[in-house]
Amino acid sequence: MVLPSHPRQNALVAVAILALAASTPARTTRADDPGSHERPSPGTLFQWSYGSGDSAGPDLDEPLVTDRPDFTESSVTVGRGVTQLEMGYTFVHDREPGASLDGHAFPDLLVRQGLLAEWLELRVGWTWLVENETFGNVRETRGRSSDLLVGFKLALTPQEGILPEMAMVPQMFIPVADDPVLGGGELLPGLNWIYAWDLSDRMYAAGSSQLLRALDDATGRPYALYVQSWACGYSVTERLGSYVEWFVFVPDGADEARTQHYLNGGLTYLISDNIQLDLRAGFGLSDAADDFFAGPGLSIRFP
Repeated sequence: MVLPSHPRQNALVAVAILALAASTPARTTRADDPGSHERPSPGTLFQWSYGSGDSAGPDLDEPLVTDRPDFTESSVTVGRGVTQLEMGYTFVHDREPGASLDGHAFPDLLVRQGLLAEWLELRVGWTWLVENETFGNVRETRGRSSDLLVGFKLALTPQEGILPEMAMVPQMFIPVADDPVLGGGELLPGLNWIYAWDLSDRMYAAGSSQLLRALDDATGRPYALYVQSWACGYSVTERLGSYVEWFVFVPDGADEARTQHYLNGGLTYLISDNIQLDLRAGFGLSDAADDFFAGPGLSIRFP
């Protein structure tokens, strides 16, 4: 979803203010109130064909659908007038010849607020990172804030057969911090296209394709960053969910940043329809990637 300018911190951002398909299978229908004569608000901006798909937004009588803990964000919005808080802690470890890095990111906060229609939500993300870097016998510790991530999620289409449920997230880092861990001290826009399929009552597949503007850590010059992810999830029980996922960062025109591949997986547990706990862990598949990341999280919906 969001990415740092420093190549060694990509995993921190990838899991800090997540993007990802929902950790539980996507549910997008709100049943009409039989006592109401008001026309329901469309749950998506478009339909694959006339009269197809769901006629209303997320069903608030069903469990919440979250953007964490996976990297691929969910393809649904929270619903008009709904507030959803998603937060967590992330530990990241990376070792290179003669140096190592341990990072602690918290609260990995993402605030999602449904706006004027069921298909539109406002998104604001922020986190804080404490880095412990070791160079030989020298150890350095410092804390840094992220810039503010502001965006909108637009639910585009419901799933219709093999045609996916889709959403689009235009977003931008807004400078609010000196030497930010996320962002680059200037406006950094990006676009995230999300697509997902319910394969059965228990299983889903999802992916996302992103194009972001990033800054090279060595020279400060801007470059294009392409991001791709694929996830598959399975509901073990009505309350326990699981997923496995691959994602990659591909810089184009960068002076220092290199391509990074990651594999991760995790679990979600529903305390109630409005509260979810999660746990995730992952590792880098390429030399430029961070070695390991893991952490728990909490999501709360306020209907």
